Amino acid sequence: MFLRMLEEVSVLLWASLLVLGLFLFSPATVHKSVISVQPPWTTVFRGERVNLTCNGFHFHAQEKLKGYRWFSGKARPRETPGNTLEVRDSGQYRCQAPGSLPSNPVHLIFSSANLILQAPIDVFEEDSVVLRCQAKANIVLNNMTLYKNGKILEILNKTSDFHIHQASMKDNGEYYCSGVKDNHFVSSNKIKIIVQELFPSPVLRASSTQPTERDAVTLTCETQLSQQRPEGQLLFRFVKQSNNVGSDWKSSPEFQFSPIRRENSGSYWCEARRVNSLVQKRSQELQIQVQEIVQIHYYPEFVFEGQELVLICSVNGAPKPITVSWYKKQDRLQKDIELQTSSKTEFKVSVVQNSDAGEYYCIARNSRFSKQSNSVIISVKVPVSQPVLSLSPPGTRTLVGNEVRLQCEVQRGSLPIWYQFFREDVLLTRREATSRRTKSYSFSVTGENSGNYYCTADNGFGPQRSESINLSVVVPVSRPVLTLRAPRGQAVVGDVVELHCEAKRGSPPILYQFYHEDVTLGSSSSPSGGGASFNLILKTEHSGNYFCEANNGQGAQRSHMVPLSVRVPVSHPVLTLRTPRVQAVVGDVLEIHCESQRGSPPIRYQFYHEDVALGNCSSLSGGGTSFNLSLTTEHSGNYSCEADNGLGVQRSEAVSLNVRVPVSLPVLTLRTARTQVVVGDVLELRCEAQRGSPPILYWFYHNNVTLETSTSHSGQGVSLNLLLTADHSGTYSCKADNGLGPQHSEAVTLSIMGLTGSKSSLIATSVTGGLLSMMAIAAVAVLFYCWLLRKAGRKPTFDSSRNPSAPDPQESTYHNVPGWVELQPVYSNVNPNRGEVVYSEVWSVKKENKVTAATEPELFKNTDSCVIYSQVKGASTTASKPQFLDPFTPHR
Repeated sequence: MFLRMLEEVSVLLWASLLVLGLFLFSPATVHKSVISVQPPWTTVFRGERVNLTCNGFHFHAQEKLKGYRWFSGKARPRETPGNTLEVRDSGQYRCQAPGSLPSNPVHLIFSSANLILQAPIDVFEEDSVVLRCQAKANIVLNNMTLYKNGKILEILNKTSDFHIHQASMKDNGEYYCSGVKDNHFVSSNKIKIIVQELFPSPVLRASSTQPTERDAVTLTCETQLSQQRPEGQLLFRFVKQSNNVGSDWKSSPEFQFSPIRRENSGSYWCEARRVNSLVQKRSQELQIQVQEIVQIHYYPEFVFEGQELVLICSVNGAPKPITVSWYKKQDRLQKDIELQTSSKTEFKVSVVQNSDAGEYYCIARNSRFSKQSNSVIISVKVPVSQPVLSLSPPGTRTLVGNEVRLQCEVQRGSLPIWYQFFREDVLLTRREATSRRTKSYSFSVTGENSGNYYCTADNGFGPQRSESINLSVVVPVSRPVLTLRAPRGQAVVGDVVELHCEAKRGSPPILYQFYHEDVTLGSSSSPSGGGASFNLILKTEHSGNYFCEANNGQGAQRSHMVPLSVRVPVSHPVLTLRTPRVQAVVGDVLEIHCESQRGSPPIRYQFYHEDVALGNCSSLSGGGTSFNLSLTTEHSGNYSCEADNGLGVQRSEAVSLNVRVPVSLPVLTLRTARTQVVVGDVLELRCEAQRGSPPILYWFYHNNVTLETSTSHSGQGVSLNLLLTADHSGTYSCKADNGLGPQHSEAVTLSIMGLTGSKSSLIATSVTGGLLSMMAIAAVAVLFYCWLLRKAGRKPTFDSSRNPSAPDPQESTYHNVPGWVELQPVYSNVNPNRGEVVYSEVWSVKKENKVTAATEPELFKNTDSCVIYSQVKGASTTASKPQFLDPFTPHR
């Protein structure tokens, strides 16, 4: 371990002594060894080989190497007789050739990745560079892509190489590539490329930057080729800025002025380029000022009246004694004035006057030469007097559009003079006067140019200000804008609308005139500018177009038309019910018409029946609108409507409608106290229509002869009582009419039986008949009961308490209901064909709902019927028909 450390220290000590020896004993330029790589990549796959070649530049070095020395990391250097070394491991490598300094390190990477990006060690300007995106053997990658600074540079479809032709600084950056293997993204290593200069920009140097006339001056253009690319040769040239004229291209980096003259003063640069190359570089500029042998200058820089002026004559590089003469130039026709001759180099003017202005020079003489200096011009500054501002054309009022010229003038003052023009302390322009003591400023007048104007003059002694002039610009009125201001979104009759007219520009006073459809409404004046207003109480005739005019004496201007629609709230609507006849009848079509006499359209009408909305309809152009109903009995009642046009709802008066119902077919009913009517009975004839609006007038007919008429005001039927005589037999009918068409009932036939015997015999007969009837009924009931028990398998039991009582007398009723069978007491032969006995039964139908009763075609199927009379009688040969027996006649 100790021996290894000793070896490392000895190596470092040797290297240090070598470097120190090189600096002490080598020439100004020291060359390093250079390593080249083959193949020319810094990154290769693991298992491959790289050959390093060491190239040197021999000079007189203190240490003489026998072979080539190689350095790798911290390992001991090794020597090889040849200049080539084969390596297989990653690391940094340096070499040293005999007679040269060690090279810069080269970093090699032997990679195990599937994809690598290969690039050369060094890239120089104008190099042709190849970047190779290389996949490991037996690995196929798709979609190969090259990136620069994170952005796609190129898609490598058919080749793995990317070529950079003539590399430059724009190619600097970080590069890597990628590919796809089995849907997986594979990325390479990253390589940073820095394009190196073949040679740095030159630096121009001069042996003297402020030489004196007749001195020798050398310009040197300093630069050199890179040690890694020393091949080739540099050419140089020198250029003067004033005329951009340069010398020819030469291999020498020097240019000499021998001797230099005053006209050689100026700014210079040099350019360098490599032979057969487009790389050309330029130095920064270098200023060379050639000093004259005799020079004149003065102070102060600005000379004012009353100050002291000092002229100095400088003589450079001339042996003394020297005599200096001062001169002031005159016209060509006059001889220059000699001011003073002495050994002094200064000439003073204690108090400068305006007459001291002029061109001065000096002449220096000694025993060998006489040299004249350059000339200086002395300008004596005279402070400006107070300027005077004037207007052209004269006058302080002008119109918009006129051209106005402001002129500022001073009576005395040294040129140049700076004039400034102001309006209301705002700078308008700045002008310089170099030949005359006056300056002007012109502008086209606008409405904003009114105000106070003044000017200032200044030539270095301080500004002087003129008196102010007030300019009044008369601005014609612009087109006014008319605005209608109403108290609500829509103008309504009775509102007060404000007409406001205003011109944005115009010199006051302004007269405003208001018009409605070319008819003057009124006028108003605005003495200080702004607009004016006019109020109008709206009526219906105020709808139309409005405009206004503005005039300030420079011409009237009219506004655009503004339309105004004055809306009228709807009046109370009138509701009208229209039917096809005088009276409204069920089934008729009722037209409900609602109309407001006044109101701006559109108007929306709403219809109501007993405050229940029926529907609505809109009238877009005014007028009324209608709503139709097909009448039913429920449509009787009060109707109303509402009208609304957005300015308030108005409701009509209620209108009552009575929907009348035509009478239906009346039903005639004949009612008597007994089953068979006889002379002397009271017959009630009742006529009734089930439907029909009252009042209903009823007519009673007997054999189509009118018996009597009667009116029902409640809608119910009416009755007529008759004390029957023999003449009352026949056909009866009735008629009902409520003004909507008469209806006739069906005819009902009545047969009246005559009286036989005395009244007592009649009573006896009646009693006897009643008893026999009751006995017959009881017998039939017992027989029927026993039959039921026998059928049920039970023996009959008798309960004396359950003997049937006599039936109640039945009222005989005659109806003319259509479809009914005869509703008089029905006489039928139970078994007329069986022997001599005829079982006759009298049935009475219990009162039922008339409609229900009418639907029962067979009376014997009515379970509510009961037998009220029965007789068993031997039948004669002539009794083939049912016999209609008088219940009041005794039975035999």
